[in-house]
Amino acid sequence: MGKAVSKLSKDDIKQLTDATYFDKRELQQWYKGFLRDCPTGQLSEEEFAKVYKQFFPFGDPTDYCHYLFRVFDLDGSKFVDFREFILALSITTRGTERQKMEWSFKLYDYQRKGHIKYNDLLPVIRATYKMIGPMVELPEDEQTPEQRVNKLFNLLNKNKNDNITLEDFIKLSRLDPNILTSLNSYQGLV
Repeated sequence: MGKAVSKLSKDDIKQLTDATYFDKRELQQWYKGFLRDCPTGQLSEEEFAKVYKQFFPFGDPTDYCHYLFRVFDLDGSKFVDFREFILALSITTRGTERQKMEWSFKLYDYQRKGHIKYNDLLPVIRATYKMIGPMVELPEDEQTPEQRVNKLFNLLNKNKNDNITLEDFIKLSRLDPNILTSLNSYQGLV
């Protein structure tokens, strides 16, 4: 699927219907839209951020998009092709709760170490706060990114030097309802 073509091949459709929660018709529609927005068949991080800016006009999603883009860019090519795009979209919109948690964990585990430390979580939370801007009213104990990260570590009875594993993250999503809410925010959009 390296080069942009006007249609998905039968092989591509078969592979993608097997790997996603989309049917043939949906895949063809998404592909047509993807090529309309990305005629080269590849989405750069800058283009990715431009799209996100439309959804967050009162904040700056650039930093957040940097971390998010890394989750989409499965092969580390610095571009997202249609396959990478549709795999991420499938999980975030129609995946199981576990799949969504695993996918979200990768957002914070941007160094791909298999665990998250305090200093991994903090820049992503800072980027999130910068993205949402002043439009969201935050709880008293989450007014700053540092407070939010401290709260998450405290919920797990961990200190700043401890690791958060995927299983810890899953446990955390049950302790903090905002995590599950954000994981399900794309559900029903497609």
